[in-house]
Amino acid sequence: MPAQTFTAVLERNRIFTQDFETEPYEVGWATEAIFFIKILEVKGNCPKLEVKVQLSPEGLTWVDDDSDPLVISADGLYFIKVREFGNWLRLKCKIEGESPLFKLMIYLVLKG
Repeated sequence: MPAQTFTAVLERNRIFTQDFETEPYEVGWATEAIFFIKILEVKGNCPKLEVKVQLSPEGLTWVDDDSDPLVISADGLYFIKVREFGNWLRLKCKIEGESPLFKLMIYLVLKG
């Protein structure tokens, strides 16, 4: 039987200037997950976007996974692979710098 796949668009052409979390997504059926972060525009002095995967058993309480954060300071396409997760996933994003601005898209691609 072929693998089942699904792509969710979590953020679309959104502008962020401060810390945020993506909406939680229920992923218990999947065996693999990849977050794609497409940075369309970056402004500010020394802007930095630090992205961390968070896990949850029920979509209410969250814990950081044990991987290193992804640090982004320029436009482009980035990804984070996730394995051995629970039932819910989201990204925790921390923005630093002087007058930072990130325009981005975030996709979650699932395969089971």
